[in-house]
Amino acid sequence: MTAEATPATTSLTPTGRRFWTRARGIALAAVLLLAAAVAMAAVRSTARHGELDPRSADPYGSRAVAQLLAERGVSTRVVTTLGAARAAAGPDTTLLVAVPDLLSHRQQTELHAATASSGGRTVLVAPGSWSVERLAPGVTADPATSGTDTLAPDCTLPEARRAGTADTGGIRYTTTHLDADSCYPSARLATLLRIPAPSKGGDTVVIGAPDILYNDRLDEQGNASLALQLLGSRHHLVWYLPSLSDSAATETGERKSFLELLPSGWLWATLQLFIAAALAAFWRARRFGPLVPEKLPVAIRASETAEGRARLYRKANARDRAAAALRAATRTRLAPLVGVPAAQAHAPAALLPALSAHLSGDGQTLHSLLFGPPPGDDAALIALTDQLDALEREVRRS
Repeated sequence: MTAEATPATTSLTPTGRRFWTRARGIALAAVLLLAAAVAMAAVRSTARHGELDPRSADPYGSRAVAQLLAERGVSTRVVTTLGAARAAAGPDTTLLVAVPDLLSHRQQTELHAATASSGGRTVLVAPGSWSVERLAPGVTADPATSGTDTLAPDCTLPEARRAGTADTGGIRYTTTHLDADSCYPSARLATLLRIPAPSKGGDTVVIGAPDILYNDRLDEQGNASLALQLLGSRHHLVWYLPSLSDSAATETGERKSFLELLPSGWLWATLQLFIAAALAAFWRARRFGPLVPEKLPVAIRASETAEGRARLYRKANARDRAAAALRAATRTRLAPLVGVPAAQAHAPAALLPALSAHLSGDGQTLHSLLFGPPPGDDAALIALTDQLDALEREVRRS
């Protein structure tokens, strides 16, 4: 009883081990990038926790200002919605808007309409070009910021003159109001403006930087004096902290676009990710320029080589290349049998007449068989193989 030997086969499908070996470098780089991003976000969120919040004792909070104002009889109330901020506006109230740029354009317009004729004071902390022109019409934010933090008053505003130098350096402003007080200039552009209201004795104060309100900066320069005078001119202080939960945007039907909600550094972060991806691709690149043939360290059987190439051709659906390889090999073997030099084996003008002299077939049929177009399907490729084998046998017998 005999057993038929089963030929060994080689799998072309990558195994899990091979896939992990190839992808572990990219996976490691991705993990490192993610860990670095999480660490940076954690450090930044810790450093800025409770920023400009009068209830926060963190370095960037403003609890110290609120406590000093309370000792002078000024009450501080925190609101987080536009409706509460508008309702609080009045002649005996100072309304501080902590981050004006978080408000949508419609919210800014509605807030200005509520405060313009209230007779109270509105303090805008570091408003940029997105918000200052609506919250304080006639004021424009300069694209270039101040080159230094500590500046001298250089104006006639009593609060500024009593406070002296302060850390107001930040966004710089220009105004068309001739009666405005322009203080703490940097390159002749003010970093603090006080614009009187047309009626009822109210005014709007625009500060180019929030530093005078921070807990860790309050005891420097004249920051405490300036902050207490600007925020303590009325009996009540309403501290407006705009937030994403503000229902005013939903009530008015306006929502910020996706790009407007993204943080300011998203463009640089995206660029860094693209650079990291390009570096990873460059690192993983194994070859540069044309492929170089390499001698195999061991001898490979011709049948195994042919089988391996056939599988690759079939997987790539490359019938044209398979047919070209079969025809070229047949021409190479037929040329010496009919007396054609090896250098002219692939020239129809030299090979076909010599074959016709040894065979009784049609020359046009030989041309189509040896130099014709690629087969259209697998069945035609198999038929071509059989025909080439039959032609070679016939030439050898002739």
